[in-house]
Amino acid sequence: MNKVIYSILLLAFTISVNAQVDRTKAPEAGPAPEVRIGEYKSFELKNGLKVFVIENHKIPVVSYSLSLDNDPILEGDNVGYVGMTGELLRAGTTNRTKDEIDESVDFIGAQLSTSSSGIYGRSLKKHSETLLELMSDILYNPTFPEEELEKSKKQWITNLKSQENEPKAIASNVANVLRYGKDHPYGELETEESINNITINDCKGYYNTYFSPSVAYLIIVGDITLKEAKKETKKYFSKWEAKPVLKHSYEFPKGYDSPKVAISNRDGAKQSVIEVTYAIDLKPGTEDVIPAKLMNFIFGGGSFSSRLMQNIREDKGYTYGAYSSLNSNELVGKFNASASVRNEVTDSALVQTLKEMNRIRTEKVPEENLQMMKNVLTGSFSRSLEDPQTVARFALNIAKYNLPDDYYKTYLQKLNSVTSDDILKIAQKYIRPEHAIILAVGDVSQIKAGMKQFSLTGEVTEYDFFGEPVKKAAIPEGLTAQGVIDNYITARGGKDNMHKVTDITSSATATIQGMNLKIMAFKKSTGKICVETYMGTNLLSKQVCDGVGAKVSSPQGEQFLEGEMLEMMKNEAIVFPELEYEKEGYSLELIGAEDVDGEQAYKVKVTNPSGEEQTLFFAKNSGLLIKKVSSSPQGSATSLIHDYTEVNGVKFPSKVSQSMGPQMIEITVDKIEVNKGIDGIKFEI
Repeated sequence: MNKVIYSILLLAFTISVNAQVDRTKAPEAGPAPEVRIGEYKSFELKNGLKVFVIENHKIPVVSYSLSLDNDPILEGDNVGYVGMTGELLRAGTTNRTKDEIDESVDFIGAQLSTSSSGIYGRSLKKHSETLLELMSDILYNPTFPEEELEKSKKQWITNLKSQENEPKAIASNVANVLRYGKDHPYGELETEESINNITINDCKGYYNTYFSPSVAYLIIVGDITLKEAKKETKKYFSKWEAKPVLKHSYEFPKGYDSPKVAISNRDGAKQSVIEVTYAIDLKPGTEDVIPAKLMNFIFGGGSFSSRLMQNIREDKGYTYGAYSSLNSNELVGKFNASASVRNEVTDSALVQTLKEMNRIRTEKVPEENLQMMKNVLTGSFSRSLEDPQTVARFALNIAKYNLPDDYYKTYLQKLNSVTSDDILKIAQKYIRPEHAIILAVGDVSQIKAGMKQFSLTGEVTEYDFFGEPVKKAAIPEGLTAQGVIDNYITARGGKDNMHKVTDITSSATATIQGMNLKIMAFKKSTGKICVETYMGTNLLSKQVCDGVGAKVSSPQGEQFLEGEMLEMMKNEAIVFPELEYEKEGYSLELIGAEDVDGEQAYKVKVTNPSGEEQTLFFAKNSGLLIKKVSSSPQGSATSLIHDYTEVNGVKFPSKVSQSMGPQMIEITVDKIEVNKGIDGIKFEI
């Protein structure tokens, strides 16, 4: 009976409430909720080190973040040495080798990392003394071993090479140079030359000049009390001697009076990376920061409801995602709107981006949309307070940027007070399409014409990976694509010698992400190929084509290739494809001359009868192929050929760097045999 009465009362209440609520109107927003930020405590050592303690006793873990507040510096011909200094900090001390440091960290299950701006460590509370001993040893006694510097240089150069074919990395480099200029710390770029120029003295000099407690903050978060923190910091950091640290200032970037239109080439790319960007003067903690963040969030700041996303993704279907950022910075901030789009809609996507930039400058944001975005940011801010590291970040920002003590406590009140008029005003101040850098990185042959519309003069400048204008070399009068191929055939040994090759066996070693692999390749002039990849004695994969069918075998099973993948395997099986171009109906186009690692090369686009394209680069002086860009369903791959070995009168590539996406594979051919005979069983499917 009680359940029946309860149900009747609930029904009556529901009817009463529904009768009183007008559901055709959105409920009015309530007042901004009170922000309860976790407490932090602070103190300062005699040497000037400022310490902040955030207690969190839920789990027995403590983290220590030591950060330096230094101005960025110009690194000149040795760009990279500041970052290298940070990396080498934990490469050895006067008391421990790098291996001993690594073993000690692993033994206690801790985290320990270093950078040019500080040291971070995290461990169980019971191991905090051991962790702090390691951190202080690294801070006080780094040795910067020469052998570790050389190892790091090689790794950095390998990473740099892999980035040279990444559209996003290219876009970042070009944008930085155009936005800040190379005479500004934010516009300097690492090169192979600058990395090789770095010396131990550079690293020691930076450490001795800029590592000082007078510009340092130590943030301690976790299962620790203020009393324990004071005891630990005095024990491990009070011996750190303070010294004056150099300060630096730079002119604000000049910018552009009209849109600066730039492109950068990525041969074989099916998509373009587009950016609209420029420098802004927006200092952390100033009154514009919060309304500017809200304005950018409405425009393209990550929400699926943002205008960029709704226009370019949902309405036009040009991309999976379009985003913008508006970043404050003590030196110079930036605005950036970006997306990855199909080549054929590169200009269209930029048109829509600029359209949205102009719209937010000229039209008030509807109140309902404004409130919705406020609600999203409010929720995000409130959730972030659950993480003690957020409190640590707030404490650090208040100290570094001299913010009011209640800056974050009143954050939601300031956010909630922003009006549509404020958004319009802030957009007119910081959204400046008429002074923007309009950049696209993709296949220049497909996107250049469409980019001209964004320039008042029709001028579009092409830049390379390092932000330098591309200088196009002249093509000799009368030279054709077939002429370049003929020169290449002659350079390799000539048609007669190449036609004599009936089979090839090669053995090579490859390095990828630190792993050493062995690659055995077998080819027959009858269109058969077998490639076996080993790690040690274990067969990782085997690819076979018998001239008709093809399959790939691995520990996960076998896959028989069909369609485009099968045709690609058949093309790979051709011993000397350049001899077959005319016979098989390939089309050739000489599309220019470009610099490849300091060597002038003729650029030829090769299209097979199925429509697949490769872009080949032939050295002007030697005639040999030195670069190849090919596309596949898995993406585009770039191969750089460094050396050739002559066997039976024919030259074969013997050292190749191949990149696919962010991965770089270094291949060295140890042995090549020609016409030795290959057992037919190798090509059985």
